[in-house]
Amino acid sequence: MADLVLPQGLRESLASGRIHSAYLLSGPGETPRTAALQFVRALVCQGDPAGAPCDACPDCRRSAPGEPIPLDGTGKKGPLMRHVGDHPDLLWIERGADDTRVRIGQVRALQSALRLRGPEEGHRAAVVADAEWLNQESQNALLRLLEEPPRNTSLVLVTQSPAGLLATVRSRCQRISFDARKSAGALDEEARELALRLDDLPRLGVPQLLDWAEEYRGPRAIAAAGTNQLLATAASWLHARLAAAAEAGRTDLDGELRAFSTLQGCRKALAQRNANPQMVAERALLALRESQLG
Repeated sequence: MADLVLPQGLRESLASGRIHSAYLLSGPGETPRTAALQFVRALVCQGDPAGAPCDACPDCRRSAPGEPIPLDGTGKKGPLMRHVGDHPDLLWIERGADDTRVRIGQVRALQSALRLRGPEEGHRAAVVADAEWLNQESQNALLRLLEEPPRNTSLVLVTQSPAGLLATVRSRCQRISFDARKSAGALDEEARELALRLDDLPRLGVPQLLDWAEEYRGPRAIAAAGTNQLLATAASWLHARLAAAAEAGRTDLDGELRAFSTLQGCRKALAQRNANPQMVAERALLALRESQLG
C-alpha cells in the first residue's frame, strides 16, 4: 500500500492548503487506514505533499511508521494512544488488542493532548481508527472535540462503514469513501474469500448458514472483529450487486435494499449494544440469502 494514491478530495485539500478540521474515511479492507496514515504524514510534510509525504524532510523522517506500539483501552497493559512514528504532532488511537470498542478514556486522553499546545506551532492531526467501535458515550465525547476543534488541528476518523456513527458526528466531517469495485487492492485476502462465499448464498440452506455463523463464536473481541469484517465485506458486495442490477434496468430491488438496511442495523447492534457476534452474523447472513432468493 506504499504506492497508494490518495483520493481526489484529500489531494485537493493538500494542494490548496484548505485543510478541514475533520475527515471521515470509510471503506473495506486496509485502504482507508493506509490513506489516513499517508494523509496525516503529508499534513506535516515540509516538501511538496500534493499526493503523498516526500519521505525526505525532517518531519517525514520523524513520522515514518515503524512497528506500532500496542494500545490498551484501559491504560493498564499499554498506552491509550500513540504517535505516528515519533512525530509529536501526529496522534493515533484505535481499539486495544483485547478491547471490544475504542474506549472513552482514549477519546478523553486525545482531547487533553490536542489542547495542550498553543495554536502557533504548526498543524497537528489525530487519527481515530476503528471508529465504528466508538460507542455512543465515546462518540458524544468526540463530538465535543469536533464542535470546537483546536486551531490548526485535523481529526481523521477511519471506519469500514459510517453506519454505526451518530449523524451529528458524520455531519461534521468531510467524507471520503473508498469503493472496493474501483480499487483492486481495497479488499484483503480474507475479504476476497468472504466475497466468494457470499456469491454462493443462494445455494446454501439455513442449516449451512447457521454453521457459517458459528465461526463467529469465542472471545468477544476476536468474534466481534470477525463479524465486523463480514458485515463490511457484505455491504460492499451488496452495493456492487445493487449497482449492477440498476445498470441492467432492474427496478425490483426491495430485497437488496432491505438486506442493506439489516446490515446497517447489525453494525449498530454490534458496536453500540454489545450484541452477540454469532447472533449478528446469523441475522446478516439470513437477510443476505433472502435478498438473493427473491
